[in-house]
Amino acid sequence: MQSSRGEQIKVYFGKCWRIFRNENGWKVFLSSAIITFLISCVTGADMFKGYRATRNGAFALVCACIWIGIFNSIQSVCKERDIIKREHRSGLSIFSYLNAHALFELIQCLLEAVIVTVMTLLFNSANVPSSGPIMPVAVELTVTFFVIIFSSDMLGLMISCIVKTPQTAMTVMPFVLILQLIMSGMIFELKGATEKISYLMISKWGLNAICISANVNAMAGTSGNEDYEFKAMNLLKMWGIPIGYAFVYILLGIAFLSLVDRDKR
Repeated sequence: MQSSRGEQIKVYFGKCWRIFRNENGWKVFLSSAIITFLISCVTGADMFKGYRATRNGAFALVCACIWIGIFNSIQSVCKERDIIKREHRSGLSIFSYLNAHALFELIQCLLEAVIVTVMTLLFNSANVPSSGPIMPVAVELTVTFFVIIFSSDMLGLMISCIVKTPQTAMTVMPFVLILQLIMSGMIFELKGATEKISYLMISKWGLNAICISANVNAMAGTSGNEDYEFKAMNLLKMWGIPIGYAFVYILLGIAFLSLVDRDKR
């Protein structure tokens, strides 16, 4: 008798945990702390105090979170492709398999977001404002970092469902990171088609969210940037769009991985 989707999610969630434990997955938390520590060391004393320094520091943190998220999952599916193909023919639900991964990654991303937040606050406690447009800034930053890491994780998971080998996944990864970097709107002024493409980037929304919580427009001494407007609905928008993308990535991952039986290997 074939197991239900719910039962399969439970089984594969347990498998994710065993793999994490057996392969010393805790190292990803150490990596998150080290990356944030290095960024905090170079962002300078004006982080959360000066307009330019805060935007630069926020951009560095966004890039770090995207790296952390994508690296979590970029090889998680493709390295098991032969196993998935065999088990799919025996009744494996691709929906259950990927949702088990997504649930496990959600917990991992939340812990990583807490680590990034703690490290950021440790180095910038004197300058971080006490409250943002919705909640205390410490909580808002945790949510923002989680949104960036989780949506990036789901992007990596989708890529892992599309490519067939871990080697291909690691070849694709730098191009994805570079695209997020140059299309964030931080480094280059984007117009026309490139501006439209930037709306698909996690980096754009993550950068905006941090700048909103930090209230960088108040630091600018001018009207500032409308994307950084210090309003609750504006921040919720910056959180909601990447989370929406995360669900799209999961659905696309399910669609692509469902074609695993067509592999000719």
